[in-house]
Amino acid sequence: MQSTSQQKGKTEGLEDTMSGQSAVGRTVQRLVDGAEKLNLKYSAVGNPPVFPTDDFPWAREVEAEWRLIRAELDKILVRKGELPAFHEISSEVRSISSDQNWKTFFLCGYGIKSEEAIRQCPETWRILQKIPGLKSAMFSIFEPGKHLPPHRGPYNGVLRFHLGLVVPPEPDKIAIRVADEVCHWEEGKALIFDDAFEHEAWNHSDKVRVVLFVDFEKPTKFPASLTNKAILNMAVFTPFIREGYKAHKKWEKLFYGEGQKHR
Repeated sequence: MQSTSQQKGKTEGLEDTMSGQSAVGRTVQRLVDGAEKLNLKYSAVGNPPVFPTDDFPWAREVEAEWRLIRAELDKILVRKGELPAFHEISSEVRSISSDQNWKTFFLCGYGIKSEEAIRQCPETWRILQKIPGLKSAMFSIFEPGKHLPPHRGPYNGVLRFHLGLVVPPEPDKIAIRVADEVCHWEEGKALIFDDAFEHEAWNHSDKVRVVLFVDFEKPTKFPASLTNKAILNMAVFTPFIREGYKAHKKWEKLFYGEGQKHR
């Protein structure tokens, strides 16, 4: 049996470890808070909740080729029932979604790429390279009845780009609210917003809605341009990203391995 002194030593060691981890967490949070203040002060595009599409010339180039992306998406949707729910890949999403009505098809995220997905969607991947500061990209699929409650993104150093791919023409039932603005997706049209603002999204129709969902680096001026890049480059080392990578690799083995054998 362990002596009291040994047990006490282990307890103190655990407390020291936990204290060290919390200290690191506090330090990282201070860095993020400082970077967010710089991002607001030195934004090269202002800080509105929703941006005019023409503020980003590349967005029109992506729009012009949307049918090529849609064609690749259609092939993916043949196996829609096998796609993962977003919360099964991203633990962070579980606070706002825990059902099977928000599905995703992941292409890349913060330094991690799905080579299999890119092979399936080469035109989509080529078109995505038009986006400066691309950080993540996926197809986001809302099943009928899906409603994401109000929430905010974790960091204001990225902006979000949605490209409507499958959008039933029912704007009274399908929309997204960003701060005080209610916006509607359209097939072949871009929607660019800052997900650090409170937002919620819904599909109250009886049809599926799909967008190309992209996060890209927010254009900023010096010194924010340096600190923002540093924070975003650190993301790949966070537990959130690493856990998501492992979960996605596990799903890929089923989808591209066993799933293909039964086709």
